[in-house]
Amino acid sequence: MLTSSSRLLRVASLAVLLSAAPALSTLAQDAAAPAAEAAPVDPSTVVATVGAETITEGDLAFAAEDMAQELSQMPPEERRAFLVRILIDMKVMSAAAREAGMDQTEIFAQRREYLEERALRRAYFAEAIAASVTEEAVRAEYDAFVSEFEPVDEIRASHILVETEEEANTLKAELDGGADFATLARENSIDPGAANGGDLGFFGRGMMVQPFEEAAFALEEGAVSTPVQSQFGWHIIRLEETRQSQPPAFEQVAPRIQNQLLMRTFSEKVDELMAGVDITIEDADLKARFDAQEAAENAAAGQ
Repeated sequence: MLTSSSRLLRVASLAVLLSAAPALSTLAQDAAAPAAEAAPVDPSTVVATVGAETITEGDLAFAAEDMAQELSQMPPEERRAFLVRILIDMKVMSAAAREAGMDQTEIFAQRREYLEERALRRAYFAEAIAASVTEEAVRAEYDAFVSEFEPVDEIRASHILVETEEEANTLKAELDGGADFATLARENSIDPGAANGGDLGFFGRGMMVQPFEEAAFALEEGAVSTPVQSQFGWHIIRLEETRQSQPPAFEQVAPRIQNQLLMRTFSEKVDELMAGVDITIEDADLKARFDAQEAAENAAAGQ
């Protein structure tokens, strides 16, 4: 007897819902560049007729949910025509199936029940779960993150990477003699970033290999290191700038926060719905595998 769902299966379940449901609004894009709202479409508007049957905008919307993966790989301007083609095929084939009595079989009744429950599950997810993950909720989560953010030291450094200590010493002597660091980096460095003068941008501790990090963080702004060896070769490092890290902008992290909130809300709601529900898996091997997945996921989550 089971009283909760496996976290792994729940994540997979959420992934299925997300792949089939209408896309959630991208809060980062909305915040960065609000677009003009599209005119609302009446779902009863007829798009095409197939004999005595009609295809409406609402039908297109439902088809778009089912075909989300296929549509994502198709140019936007081709999607509506593709969906209309699918729905035309659906209309003529379903009519043929009814004429053949296929809608009267037991297997069809079972399939219809399954599809009805799937549709209700999607509706519940969209209206009772996803709808609660609003921009306000995401911003509140972001504000909480910012309030707890602890800045750390970051530096911006440039480097020249060469294969031998002899090469490094020769370049260091040229730098000491007044040579331009960026020019020497472009002409001599074997690092892929040599084209921009060896500039590595800002980084914090733990982001570079240890010998490089220790030498870079020990420098004063504008100072150039003696040659430093790492597993990549010999580095000459110049410290460009130091600063305290800042929390990322809302636009950068909004999609991740949105997904985290969605997962949390989904999990909490499923737990609430599962409370007091007894689930029995008849097949002993299947139950053992299910239990093992649940135990592993709970252990990974520290439960």
